[in-house]
Amino acid sequence: MNMPQESQTNLSREEAQELMRSLLHKEGSWVDWGKVCQQLQKAGYSAQNIFEETGFQASQQNLVIVASQVYNSIAQADLAEEVLKYFQGPRSDVLHEFRILNQSQRVAAAQLAYEKKLDVDGAHQVARAVKDFSRLSQLPPGFTNHPGDAVAYLCWKNARQKKDLQARSRSIAQGLKFAHSQTAREKIEKLLSDFTVIPTSTAPLLPIYRLESENELPYIIPLAGSFPISRQQIEAVAQITREEPFGNIKISGDAAVVPVPGWQAILKATDPVGFFCPSDRLPTSISGKTEQVLVIIDRAIKEWNVNSYFLVETEDKLELQWFEEAPELNIIGQLVLIMRPKKILDENNITEPWQMDD
Repeated sequence: MNMPQESQTNLSREEAQELMRSLLHKEGSWVDWGKVCQQLQKAGYSAQNIFEETGFQASQQNLVIVASQVYNSIAQADLAEEVLKYFQGPRSDVLHEFRILNQSQRVAAAQLAYEKKLDVDGAHQVARAVKDFSRLSQLPPGFTNHPGDAVAYLCWKNARQKKDLQARSRSIAQGLKFAHSQTAREKIEKLLSDFTVIPTSTAPLLPIYRLESENELPYIIPLAGSFPISRQQIEAVAQITREEPFGNIKISGDAAVVPVPGWQAILKATDPVGFFCPSDRLPTSISGKTEQVLVIIDRAIKEWNVNSYFLVETEDKLELQWFEEAPELNIIGQLVLIMRPKKILDENNITEPWQMDD
């Protein structure tokens, strides 16, 4: 038997071996098995190690651990002794279904499971019905907050949506089986003479998309300000750290950022920083009227090459320039790209459907 790390366990080797032995011989009830499995796992023994020593598979360990926690929560309530003894039988799978409920809901559901002698499928139906029923903003007319009425309500709702008489009858019969209050029973019995079908409303498909390429993912660039700009402003911008898989970032203080498409030039930059600049201050004129553009540089590249523009410091001013030979000036960073603002003739066209004359 592999021993866990000393810092993980409060059990001695002898104590752990005794617990393993009790599991191997299945001493006590399944509630005891769940407590022992949890004790061993908390002490650092893996589910695989417990399986090898006791024959309890990992899925079985998980089931009895969770079910024993549910049992302990209902044991704290004022439940009759015969109810608790009932669940000490081989019914861990029934209580396991109630794991999604809170303590008071578990108690009521356990009482119902005892009265109806529910199997795991019935317990699953009750658990889901109680959970869904609890999300309603108010109780439906005629139904109480009892778990039996929660199941009866879902059966009543399902029956009203069915055109097939046999399926409708099955839902009605199941609703009558679970209905706790007289008013709930009366609501369901009315369906025996009222054959009105209420159209089913189904949830829409989730709007799920997967990014197919890097350039579809917006890339966040920290901003240093607007031209004219100083070297201190560029250097003061904190480098952004991105976390995968979505490229999320953490921003502190009054930092400003701008989203840009994940173009290859952007992705290749090691330490990109942006600033705004009038287009007429660029080293080469560009077509069109003067407009504000976004200039992005890579602060990590400070070595000159003839194929790039560089942001340099000259007489306490920063300028974008191209150099045929290595300059004597202080290079602040290499130009990555210049981004012009979007050009949309009518922004309403984005949100309004096209209207065309006949």
